[in-house]
Amino acid sequence: MGFYERRLLPRIINGMCGTKDLGRLRRRVCEGLTGDVAEIGFGSGLNIPFYPDAVTAVVAIEPADLAWKLAEKRLMASRIPITRSGLDGQSLPLPDNSYDAVVSTWTLCTIPDVAAALSEARRVLKPGGILHFAEHGLAPDERVRRWQRRLDPIQGRIFGGCHVDRPIAELITAAGFTIKDLDAFYLKGAPKFGGATSLGTAVSP
Repeated sequence: MGFYERRLLPRIINGMCGTKDLGRLRRRVCEGLTGDVAEIGFGSGLNIPFYPDAVTAVVAIEPADLAWKLAEKRLMASRIPITRSGLDGQSLPLPDNSYDAVVSTWTLCTIPDVAAALSEARRVLKPGGILHFAEHGLAPDERVRRWQRRLDPIQGRIFGGCHVDRPIAELITAAGFTIKDLDAFYLKGAPKFGGATSLGTAVSP
């Protein structure tokens, strides 16, 4: 990663993704979490305040050292033990069938090999474990999709490889998950090309 990705982008994401509106969505994503949790794309720990009391431990997968540093106050305030256990969502240094849930919030857009990341999530989940997700991706409307395809290269350059045109629900299903709940909507106040959101849960076999 270059200087921008290492020193600036984590701060930009911390600010942009730490809004009250996104906090309400993070609360919804974290509802029902129990036991041992792996969070892919932990970032600066913006989900920490929303972990339910039923969560016993969290392992954080986060490539950016600065993002982990920005999470320090949230980590210190958390009653849940949280450890940074890996850098790459495409190759999790975690044992098979070991976690009750995996959390991914605004992460699958950036991982280069999203299919590999979802396969890894399935691998580490216990049978019947749950993927909790909120992701932006391919819009339901063709007019918006055309803009997404035009703007995706620019989005990627500005936001560290972020893609706005990935079909999130299809990718999750293709990885072998069964979607249990899905709410698809445009994020209020965001441009539609970047605000088409999929929020829900999916079960690992």
